[in-house]
Amino acid sequence: MSTQTTTKACANCAHWDEKEAAYGECRRHAPQNFVFEVEDGIRFESHFPTTTGSDWCGDFTNKESK
Repeated sequence: MSTQTTTKACANCAHWDEKEAAYGECRRHAPQNFVFEVEDGIRFESHFPTTTGSDWCGDFTNKESK
């Protein structure tokens, strides 16, 4: 029986894709769509939420259990 506990943080989550030491992207859900106006018209972009490794949410899944 293991007594080791895992901190429920993005850095320990199976859905988190680390990009640099300080931040990464949450890949739990589809990317969020953004629409904004620029000089030459309307622009559409999609992005995954960017988080730090110490952030957390209710969808945490331990990457060690995957």
